[in-house]
Amino acid sequence: MLSDPNASIQSAALPKTDYALPSGAAPLDHLGVIALTGPDSASFIHNQLTNDFLLLDAHHARLAAYCSAKGRMQASFIGLHGPHEQLLLICSRDLLAATLKRLSMFVLRAKVKLHDASGEYALWGLMGEACIALQDSAAWTAAQVDDAHVIDLYPAHQTRRQLWIGAANSAPPKAPLCSTADWALGEVLSGIATISAPVMEAFVPQMLNYESVGGVNFKKGCYPGQEVVARSQFRGTLKRRAYILRTLDSWEVAASPVLMVGQELFSASDPEQSCGTVVQTAQAPDGRWLCIASLQTQAADSGGLRAAKPDGPALQMLALPYALLEDI
Repeated sequence: MLSDPNASIQSAALPKTDYALPSGAAPLDHLGVIALTGPDSASFIHNQLTNDFLLLDAHHARLAAYCSAKGRMQASFIGLHGPHEQLLLICSRDLLAATLKRLSMFVLRAKVKLHDASGEYALWGLMGEACIALQDSAAWTAAQVDDAHVIDLYPAHQTRRQLWIGAANSAPPKAPLCSTADWALGEVLSGIATISAPVMEAFVPQMLNYESVGGVNFKKGCYPGQEVVARSQFRGTLKRRAYILRTLDSWEVAASPVLMVGQELFSASDPEQSCGTVVQTAQAPDGRWLCIASLQTQAADSGGLRAAKPDGPALQMLALPYALLEDI
């Protein structure tokens, strides 16, 4: 694996955030759970998503995308082995019903059953000192801790983060309570976006850097959109990447959102047409808005970025906390 030298130089030259995220646990009510049961669970979902689920063990989780035939992401998942021999897929709750319906259409003769298990599980995000010590703290490491399952996520710069999955009636993690706004900020600072309804089918996985953070396996077999995803990687046709952006100005915390998911972005180099899309947002304690955005690489290099319209709020690009991969 080779890091893209241009991405590394660019990232090193960009400012890094100094936001101090609190240590604690935040409820993740915006996420839902799809459960798969049956002997063909792993093979069925392996043939539907961008990552390898046949080799998934109890000590790891998988980031993966569910794509259309055109390679566009219809949903994103964190997958893991759960209790009762279930395979669990965690996704944005606003896409769960439609995604479950579509996946169920392809079961055919496979010995697998899928259902919405959101009511069966409680999901919490752990940050900082609230994170549970695991044998390995690498991203996508999974472990059972007491009656819960814990997954190490990509950090928000220097702040460790974990996903905690327990039974709906289980006691919550023993940690100070954090707000969903705290967790949202950590999500944006991690640089790894979750697909939600406003941006469904807007991106191929590489437009959100999924191949650089363990979300795409180019050596596995076919899945919907596989040819498009592979062609984007190996034929140099990818012209968009995910970046972390921040507004230059601050706003009152109670004010209307300045950055919204699905919002278009513009560049001073070509203000006549959109150059990117906001994928995930959060507001920092200093009142500035941050987002993960999928941008044309040319616009990212040119700068002069604005939100919503050519003369909208000015945006500043921040350093990604991981390197982009040039080769797989």
